[in-house]
This record gives sequence, C-alpha cells and structure tokens, in this order.
Amino acid sequence: MANTSGRVLGVNGNMVTVEFDNAISKNEVGYIQVGSDRLKGEVIRINGNTAALQVFEMTNGISVGDRVEFTDEMLSVELGPGLLQQIYDGLQNPLPQLAEQCGFFLQRGVYLDAIPNKNWDFTPTAGVGDTLYPGDTFGTVPEGLFTHQIMVPFTFANVPYKVLSIKEKGSYGVRDIVCVVEDQKGAKKELSMVFTWPVKKAIKLYEERLRPDETLVTKIRIIDTFLPVAKGGTYCTPGPFGAGKTVLQHMTSRNADVDIVIIAACGERAGEVVEVLKEFPELTDPKTGRSLMERTIIICNTSSMPVASREASVYTAVTIAEYYRQMGLNILLLADSTSRWAQAMREMSGRLEEIPGEEAFPAYLESRIAEFYERACKVRLKDGRIGSVTIGGTVSPAGGNFEEPVTQATLKVVGAFHGLSRERSDARKYPAIDPLSSWSKYEGVIKGSKVEYARRILFRGSEINQMMKVVGEEGTSVVDYVTYQKSELVDSCYLQQNSFDPVDASVPIERQRYLFDLLFKVLASEFAFDDKKQVRSFFNTIRQHFLDWNNVPFKGERFAQIEKEIETLYKGKQVAVDPDAEKLI
Repeated sequence: MANTSGRVLGVNGNMVTVEFDNAISKNEVGYIQVGSDRLKGEVIRINGNTAALQVFEMTNGISVGDRVEFTDEMLSVELGPGLLQQIYDGLQNPLPQLAEQCGFFLQRGVYLDAIPNKNWDFTPTAGVGDTLYPGDTFGTVPEGLFTHQIMVPFTFANVPYKVLSIKEKGSYGVRDIVCVVEDQKGAKKELSMVFTWPVKKAIKLYEERLRPDETLVTKIRIIDTFLPVAKGGTYCTPGPFGAGKTVLQHMTSRNADVDIVIIAACGERAGEVVEVLKEFPELTDPKTGRSLMERTIIICNTSSMPVASREASVYTAVTIAEYYRQMGLNILLLADSTSRWAQAMREMSGRLEEIPGEEAFPAYLESRIAEFYERACKVRLKDGRIGSVTIGGTVSPAGGNFEEPVTQATLKVVGAFHGLSRERSDARKYPAIDPLSSWSKYEGVIKGSKVEYARRILFRGSEINQMMKVVGEEGTSVVDYVTYQKSELVDSCYLQQNSFDPVDASVPIERQRYLFDLLFKVLASEFAFDDKKQVRSFFNTIRQHFLDWNNVPFKGERFAQIEKEIETLYKGKQVAVDPDAEKLI
C-alpha cells in the first residue's frame, strides 16, 4: 500500500488531529513535518477521514496545515543481537548515543538505530534445502553471557520457507544479508540478524502456554517463603512514596533466578531514573561476579517527558522480553511505576473527550492493565525448551491508598500482591512488605501448611498488639503475651533482612529452609513462664541469637555453635509441643 499523507487540523497538548487522504490503520506510525523536524506519532483513533495522533515529542510549533506522512507500519521495535546492556527511551532510541549527538538537552525529532551497526560472529545452524518456519533458528551469535539465536522474522506468514543460501561461519554486520529463503509460491526473502515487531501485539510462536508452577527464587525470605512469585507469573508492589519500592526492585533484579532483567521506568521521577542508571552498572552480578548490566536492559521515560512515551515504554519492554523468551530464557520485567502509565492514559483519554471512569481514569483502564500483565507467561517452545516472562509492576497510589483504581485494577489480574507499608518503612523494617495484607496464589519453597501456621501466629500477634495498645501489657495474659512475642520473633528474624550485610542481604533457598525449620520448632513449642518479665527476657535472648545466626556464613563453625545455643535455649523452657504443629515438624 502506498504511503498516505495528511494535514494537521488541530493540536491539543500532545494529541494532534489529522485529516488524511487514503486508508490508514489504528496504531500506525505517522510523522508530522515541522520545519526541518519530523515528529513521531501513533494513530490512536480514526473517525471518518480524520485521525487522532498521539505525538511522542513536544508539540510546540505545530501549525494547522502542516504535512503528515503515514508509514503503513505499526509502532514497532528492532529485535536482534546488541540489545543487552542498552539504555533506551520508550521509542527504543539509545540514550547514550542520543546524548553524544545532542548533548544534555535532547533534541526532538532525532531517532537513531536501536541496535548498534557492528559485526557479530555468525554461526549457521541451518543448511541449504532446510525448511524453516517463523521463529525457527537459522544461526547463532555470542552475545555476552548468552548464545543469541538468529530467528526467521516473526512477521512472516506461518508457512514453510526453504533455505536457498546461507552465509558460512564468519563475522558479518548486523544488517548484512546472511540467509535467503523462498516460500511455496517462489517468493524470495532476504534475512539479516535484525527484524521488527509491533509492540502492542504479543509474540505467540510457542507450542504450549504452561501453568506457572516453578518458584522464582529472589533470595528475599518474606517473598520466597510467605509471598512467592512464579516464573512466568505476575506480581505487583504498591506502596507510598519512600517505602522502598526501588530498593526492593534492585535487590530482586540482582538476586532473582532469571537470565535477563529488563527495567521499564515508565514515568518515574527523574531523580529515581538517574539512580537506576548510576547504580545498575555498578551492581555486581552474584552469578558471574561481573557487572549486572551485562544481562540487563533499561527502558526509561521520566515524568518530565511527553506522557505518550510512557505507554510506549512498557510495551517496548515487554516485547523485548518476549523476544528473549523465544530463545528459551527466563526474563524478569520490572515496571516502575504503572501508576504513571495510567496517569498518561487518563490525560490522553481527557484529550480524546472520552467518558471518564472512576477518578477520571478511562473506562478501559482495567482491560489495558490486564492486557499488559497477560503477556507474562511460561511457555514450551516448538523445540521443547521452556522459556518465561515474569512481570512485576510497582504502583504508586497517592497517600498509600490501595483502594484507588490503578491498584485495584492491578490486583484483579496479578498472582501475588506485595503491599508496602508506611509504618514498616518508618520503623526501618526492610523489606517493608506488610505480611498481613499481602498475599500470593503461587507455591513457595517451604511447605504451605507450615507457612500457614506461622502466618496464623503473625495474625494473632497483631491482634494482641492492638489490644495491648488499649489495655496495656498488664491487661494481657501470659499465654497471649507469648504468642505476641512469637509473632515478633518471626517478624524480626525472618521477615526482615539486613540489606547492608553481605550474608543476610540474599539468602539461598537451602538456608531459608534450614532457618525456617528451627524457627518453626520454637513457634510450635509451649513454654512455662511465671510472668511476662521472664517471657520478655527469654524472647529477647533467643531473638538476638537468631539475628546473629543470620549474619554468619552458612554451615560454618560459628553457624553450628549458634544453632546449638538456640536449641539449648528453647528446649530448656519447652514443656510441650502444639499438637497441630507436631505433625508438621
């Protein structure tokens, strides 16, 4: 189809109304000519021969009658070797290269190649005469820690293609033709290492979508034990400003049992984005001992950038994640913060003069959020390999109000909810996840019945704590006070971690199970105390032993010594074992 042109009819913020001549389609990309600049936009609504274009740049200077050129292409990203270690904006422009070209203040209308034009050591995996389908691998190149598979473009029709020629092993440019294939009608197609894919269309070139039943290990005890996340699953982390969402994301990305981490900063404050850009290259990957950036991609749009680019950033990130999933890798996508994305949708909806929903958010807010999270999945590929995309999104509700529309819409579609608490963050409890209001639908690394027993103690301890605020400690029975102290023991020694301690900052699964087994024996014990002073003294002592135990290397001499001291302490006061817990030990 020939490219279509149009003319600007009106401008409302970053939404431009355009009159066009021939046919165009929704989500098609168009460029507005403003002097020597070409400003990129996306069609978001069509009404007769007029279209609403959301522009990804500042729209000052656009005049009625300015020429618009439509490309007959959807908003897409480039996929191929060279994506790792990159820092992009929402339109996949490499920001370091933009800074080199434009300086500190980026110029509008400047769009660079997303994938660097460099040579790669190509090794063919298919031969002349082989039959390939979209998504099949015909060669590989080494990309950092991984073997990057060069695949038949996903945009091809799902029909067999016969290999007519393929380059021998050697070094070739990323955009050089390395393979030529032919379809059943004799049409030839030339393949390079790079192709494009529309960001708002999920990649579904897999054999089967699997149930997310494998725990994604984060080495954070409260998550792995009480609020687990599954590979290919979804979770959200809402919380008030300053509650530790960004720090928790850093620790998760560093320690999570995944191959590649993708950070999508969709509209966060510039200071937080700068913090991510500064800290990630300096973080050490515990798997390799090298920079964590070697297996990380950052997509960032700050709150000072045009609102339309926030929506583009989350779709760009999830499309890249799906691409690497097609190689049989496990990907973790962290979106921070989806509230900013929802606010951008609200702003665009207002300019489209749509009927508003709750708190002026668009009526389709829930469906848009669901569409995004549904792209997380664990899949079996056509060759039998397993890949996954896990999506974790933070939400920034004003005042920490979890009843607001974005949080509620997110809770309806995710599999785990890690709600951060202002009270816990103010008390310097890390992570500040509230164990009482948070939940998860996934299986953890420790037997569910044992975890539920500990959770009941946490709930009962919270009730007793609230009661003591009214009647005082003296109005509480010794039995209830013991339960309260047990809940405090779980909180301080298991739910909290010392992020500055090299041992306690990340806890392997084997150590979590070992620690929880001993802690569970203390929780299951029934003790004989004469008064609350004895209760307080005993639990203060055993709590300190557990905290010391958390900070020593696993199964070392000091580790065994403290474990023996803890056992001596609780067995010395134990008079019985709770019958409900005895069968679980």
